[in-house]
Amino acid sequence: MNRTIASLALVVADYDEAIAFYVGTLGFSLLDDTPLGDGKRWVRVSPAGSGTALLLARADGPEQVAHIGNQTGGRVFLFLETDDFARDHAQFSARGVRFLEAPRHEAYGTVAVFEDLYGNRWDLIEPKRFG
Repeated sequence: MNRTIASLALVVADYDEAIAFYVGTLGFSLLDDTPLGDGKRWVRVSPAGSGTALLLARADGPEQVAHIGNQTGGRVFLFLETDDFARDHAQFSARGVRFLEAPRHEAYGTVAVFEDLYGNRWDLIEPKRFG
C-alpha cells in the first residue's frame, strides 16, 4: 500500500494575490490553476522538487474569512525545508518576506520563522545532516 499527503488546503483571501506571493516571492511552481465555476478555482503551488503542494482555497463565508492567516491559532503552520538556508533567507528578505526572528541554530538545524502574505507562520529550515 502506498499513501502520501499530496496537498494541504491553505485558506486565502484571493487566488491571484496568493499565487503572486507563493510563486513570485517564494519561488514556488504553479502546478494547477483550473476554473471550477462560480469564481472558484483549483489552484495548487509547490516548491520545486517537492512531493507536497498547497491547495490555495479562497475563503467562502465569514467563518473561513476569519481564519485567513491564522489557521493554527498563531503557531508555526508549515515548514519549508531548504538545502541552503543563507541563500533562501537572503532572497526572501530581499523580496520583502517578513521574518519574525533572526536565524537561529538548533540541534535539528538552522531555522527562522517568517510570515506569509496573510500572517500564517512558517519555519524556513535547513535540517542538520546527521551521519
